Amino acid sequence: MTDGSAQPEWIEANRAMWDERVPLHAESELYDQNGFRAGRDEIRSFEAAEVGDVTGKRLVHLQCHMGQDTLSWARRGAAKVVGLDFSKPAIDVARGLAADIGLADRAEFVVSDVYDAAAALPDADYDIVYTGIGALYWLPDIRRWAETAASLVAPGGFLYLAEFHPFLNVFKWEAPTEAREDYFRPDPLVTDEPGSYVDLQAETIDNLSFARLHTLGDIVSAICAAGLRLEFLHEHEVTVFQQFPDLVRGEDGYFRYPAGRPRLPLMYSLKASRPA
Repeated sequence: MTDGSAQPEWIEANRAMWDERVPLHAESELYDQNGFRAGRDEIRSFEAAEVGDVTGKRLVHLQCHMGQDTLSWARRGAAKVVGLDFSKPAIDVARGLAADIGLADRAEFVVSDVYDAAAALPDADYDIVYTGIGALYWLPDIRRWAETAASLVAPGGFLYLAEFHPFLNVFKWEAPTEAREDYFRPDPLVTDEPGSYVDLQAETIDNLSFARLHTLGDIVSAICAAGLRLEFLHEHEVTVFQQFPDLVRGEDGYFRYPAGRPRLPLMYSLKASRPA
């Protein structure tokens, strides 16, 4: 789904919204940066299993926010990691974290819109292009994103995406068992509300944001059309935070529907490769 005409407005509004929320996120319990500095790993267990050993690999993380996932891959042995995000305050935090944990020599962070990644990044391609966890929702043009991501995959490398399942967009927080929204939504989702997912009651000023509810079919088709070979598409019954009030947190740290309730796809992950 393409809406290139809306892109400049999207980028500037969304950037202002994210810039303002960076200090709030950096101080939040959810991101727990003190715990991260002490060694906490941000990579989800299914991601680690699906991506595999990253020792000696070059990895780029698109839309990296404050870089904690990016740096976790460096801690897992990646030879070089590069994080890219359009928010300078977020990148400033990421650079500070890299210095704090002694990884500034193997981690580089770049301020750029994701659509301009090919021109902004220090290398032309990478063994692993990693992204997701709430990233695609903010992009107006999924085909252009897929073309950009695919262009960064080195021969023999792959794109790995882990995201919230778009099927969940049909539900609302207050009615998570009844479909209320159109899954096939052609128009942008425009919101103008204060707060953040780390603190719904936070008082914020830059609240206008634009999003696009891409379908799973649109996302997968765009990746394949960009020239990558789909290796797998996995749907998961777990998610990483309480997206709906009736989800319960298990001993493994994931949220899921309670026993006795029908299981629904809460996240998905995919791997798409470029032949060597």
